[in-house]
Amino acid sequence: MPLTPLDIHNKEFTKGFRGYDEDEVNEFLDQVIKDYEIVIRERKELKEQVAQMKDRLSHFTNIEGTLNKSILIAQETAEELKSNATKESKLIIKEAEKNADRIINEALSKSRRISIEVEELKKQAKVFRTRLKMLVEAQLDMISTNDWEGLLDTDVEEELDLVENES
Repeated sequence: MPLTPLDIHNKEFTKGFRGYDEDEVNEFLDQVIKDYEIVIRERKELKEQVAQMKDRLSHFTNIEGTLNKSILIAQETAEELKSNATKESKLIIKEAEKNADRIINEALSKSRRISIEVEELKKQAKVFRTRLKMLVEAQLDMISTNDWEGLLDTDVEEELDLVENES
């Protein structure tokens, strides 16, 4: 058990034959008591400081733990966001490819229909041309016959008389 300043103050030495000077011993003991009290006070203050430092260290350790957890959560969230963005971009690309395929297929289909329509119109134009040519040729043949000359030679009044007589 450590000595207290009171223990030092109350300490009494036995006196021997030619012992130490009592005043000198008491003066020395008083100085030791003062110094010892200072050491005890400093020790107490240092213990309080250590306790405060331990509290602060505990506080900072808690903050460090919280920050580490926050960093881990932020990293996990970033990875999750990255993963979701990758998935979403793949879906967007797939959708765009499907739309592009659909548009290309529709364009090809429309192109085929138009080609078929053009071919049909060409056939109709050939048929029309052939019919028109035949009609024109028939009309030309009709114009070039001798029937016209007979018509030009006949008198209209004679024809009217003939028609009236028949009735």
